[in-house]
Amino acid sequence: MEEIKRKEKQCYFCANNLKEVGYKDANFLRRFINFYGKILPRKRTGTCSKHQRKLAVAIKRARVMAILPFVNK
Repeated sequence: MEEIKRKEKQCYFCANNLKEVGYKDANFLRRFINFYGKILPRKRTGTCSKHQRKLAVAIKRARVMAILPFVNK
């Protein structure tokens, strides 16, 4: 049996040399949440653990500031 080798996803923030994850850019943050408004896991987005933590904080801040919804109906 042949093993399927999958290309590992590269962190978007590391690849583009982005230092901070801003909470004000709603369109950018929507890439990292699913249809229901849940934060997508690292395995799905390909972000590194450092940036995934910063991303989660930014999404949560945007929700509190009413930039992003908590849930979609």
